[in-house]
Amino acid sequence: MESLTVRMARSSARHPWRALTGWLVFVALCLAAGAAVGTNSARTADYRVGEAGRAEAMAAEGHLERRPAEQVLISARSGPLDARAADAAVRDLTARTARLPEVAGVAAPVRSSDGRVLMVEVTLEGEERDAKDKVGALTEQTSAVQRAHPHLLLQETGSPSISKGVDAQRGADLALSEKITLPVTLLTLLVVFGSLTMAAVPLLLALSSIAAAVGLSMIASHVSPDTGVGTNVILMIGLAVGVDYTLFHLKREREERARGGGRLTSEALVELAAATSGRAVTVSGFAVVASTATLYLASDVIFSSLATGTVLVVLVAMASSLTALPALLTLLGRRAGRRQARRAARGLPARRPRDENGGRAWTALLRPAARHPLATLCVSVLALLALVVPLAGLHITEMSRDTHSREIPAMRVYDRLNEAFPQQRVTHQVVVRADAARAAQVAGALAEVARLADADPLFAGSHRLRTSADHRISTLELHVPHLGDSAPARASLAHLREDYLPATVGRLDGADYGVSGDVARYTDYPAHQNSRLPLVLGALLLVTFLMTLYAFRSVALALLGVALNLLSAAAALGLLVLVFQHTWAEGLLDFRSTGSIGSRVPLFLFVILFGLSMDYQVFVVSRIREAVLAGTPTRQAVLDGLRRSASVVTSAAVVMTTVFVSFVFLHIIEMKQIGFVLAAAVLLDAFVVRVLILPSAMLLLGERSWWPSVPGRPADGSDQVSPEIRVVDVR
Repeated sequence: MESLTVRMARSSARHPWRALTGWLVFVALCLAAGAAVGTNSARTADYRVGEAGRAEAMAAEGHLERRPAEQVLISARSGPLDARAADAAVRDLTARTARLPEVAGVAAPVRSSDGRVLMVEVTLEGEERDAKDKVGALTEQTSAVQRAHPHLLLQETGSPSISKGVDAQRGADLALSEKITLPVTLLTLLVVFGSLTMAAVPLLLALSSIAAAVGLSMIASHVSPDTGVGTNVILMIGLAVGVDYTLFHLKREREERARGGGRLTSEALVELAAATSGRAVTVSGFAVVASTATLYLASDVIFSSLATGTVLVVLVAMASSLTALPALLTLLGRRAGRRQARRAARGLPARRPRDENGGRAWTALLRPAARHPLATLCVSVLALLALVVPLAGLHITEMSRDTHSREIPAMRVYDRLNEAFPQQRVTHQVVVRADAARAAQVAGALAEVARLADADPLFAGSHRLRTSADHRISTLELHVPHLGDSAPARASLAHLREDYLPATVGRLDGADYGVSGDVARYTDYPAHQNSRLPLVLGALLLVTFLMTLYAFRSVALALLGVALNLLSAAAALGLLVLVFQHTWAEGLLDFRSTGSIGSRVPLFLFVILFGLSMDYQVFVVSRIREAVLAGTPTRQAVLDGLRRSASVVTSAAVVMTTVFVSFVFLHIIEMKQIGFVLAAAVLLDAFVVRVLILPSAMLLLGERSWWPSVPGRPADGSDQVSPEIRVVDVR
């Protein structure tokens, strides 16, 4: 019975223009539908996790949640600050901003301890996640006041303007990434195929898949909110897998064309490729989807957004390789046939097909595994284990506002704010919920907390107590004169949670309490992820095992695949620790080390790498299994299969690495780390695992590689190319 991939390819090959038109209509509809419904961005409540999230929810219940605020600094351009001029600027700024509908209130000015800077805090309406869209009006008024008082210097910062600056920088970074990735990818494909037309096919299909996935992600955001990283991951993963899937199919079609010697029609060649590489693409694609879907188990809005973007772009890329690609190959094949006929009519010899068997270089690379499999296996595994060693010092933190690039103007003003007003650096918000009748007791307990904090050198000695209108919710704001990602700031949070609150508010019957704020968020988020990590990794290992078992009907290969994926991912993560937790590579990669790894990076690496490595695993082992099913001994099948798939694996790895390396040039430290670790993981997987470890292991296992199935005789006929397709179609 023919597979669905063959039937889809045959339909597209017989009606190529209809298939291409249908694909373009599909892409256009996805974009139009996405634009029509718009993007549903994640709200502040979607990010709440742990105690900090619970405390924020209680504060919001009493309308005491933290409001987004901007700080405007007023200082002299040189010399001491003129008090009269500064007061005039403050009055002007207050009058202008108070009239804005986006502004909830303007605080009285605060003077720095040295008297050189005045700070005016402006609170914006709405919640934190919306503030970056509203801050523009305030920035315009700040600029207007600056123009009216040219002898003074007015600078603005705050979470809204920083978020807006980060978004602008991310957009510029993505544009730079595209400028790097697209030409290098095209050049790589040009080297592989020796034809600009054939090189453009994978790139164009990948870009169309990305466009369709972006439209679909807008629709999906109404089910799983978008966190602003969806486009990043769609571009990164879409270009990588989109090109890879097309590359697998194209290379197989070229092999069949060379083998057929011009006797097969374009339609027959497309069907042959679909029967083999089409199945590999399908299995590989669903493996990436299944692996990525485990991110939903993390119960985190950012991971859910990443998973949604990845799943959508992989499914669309699979669809393009099974529908639009066969149609394009048919049209290009017909054109090549006509060109060949014209050459023959002029008495010119037929073009010699390119060597598709890997050449001398890959024969040399495979020689160690072929001649000394045990030694090659041991040395390779030990080398990867050496890279795993730095993992012992892995330090995971939530990347805070303090880690953003100082090329963002608001971040430079933020540094100046922290220097002039150290008490503004961190604010802890203690939230208590109790019966209204206990409001006086709660106020007394919070006053005792404030007294304890005032005597603690970790705190700034200032506080503010507020109570909701219904007297059920009370909040206490405590300031800390340390940066949010510093050890003293984390220690102050620990003092609150472990000592002061249990000894005061904790003694009130029926009182529910918690601490929120930036430091609490940065502490609770990694803790939440660590608590979900065993579930996600367990599901990931199970999915990888089952997908490999389904693809090859071999328990031995399924276990080997899981082990190799774990090894390559751990080695890449160890390399990441070696580079980013230290300072020696800062100048080389243009970053400032935080001494830690972003809390989302390890889990994202494991999930994405486990899925992407199935590309190589399925494609390489499928070639080996085909030969075994045809009666070739396993040893010879391993060497032949790797040589045949060598060039496509190399090309795919180069394309993926190029895409991921381009993200190393981004300014956002977490995206740098993700780009670096994925690039390192792909290179290790393609050139160490698949070239040295996998063949060595399979050569040592021999026929046991296929246990419990019987080599040369599949459990069913689904893996064999159907006899109908194998009929030679003579022109």
